[in-house]
Parts: sequence; structure tokens; C-alpha cells
Amino acid sequence: MSDAYVVGNPDGLSPLLVDLRDAIARELHAQLALRAERIELADLPEVSYQVTIQVERTLREWRAG
Repeated sequence: MSDAYVVGNPDGLSPLLVDLRDAIARELHAQLALRAERIELADLPEVSYQVTIQVERTLREWRAG
């Protein structure tokens, strides 16, 4: 059992992973909204780039905090 379960985090993720998951989910939601709820195969490089930018921003915030 991980420590996350001991401190009451039911999904078992560390706080950093929770923040990364949330950043990725927000960006995917934004990308789907921009693309009429559908991501085409040709759009994957741009979507992946935008997700990567959000991951980098989250990691930067964690390092600064």
C-alpha cells in the first residue's frame, strides 16, 4: 500500500502526479473544445505539444514552490 492511501488520497497518486493529471485533463478538454469534440490523427502532434507545455508549466511551478 502506498503512502497516498494512508493520507487519504483514494487514487493513490502523489500530489505532483495529481497536479500533472489535472493539467493534462484541462489541456485535453481545451483541445477537444477547440476541435469540436474530436481530435483527428493529424492533430495529435499539436495536441501532444500543448499537453507537454502544460506538463512543463506544472513542473516549473512545483520547482518554484
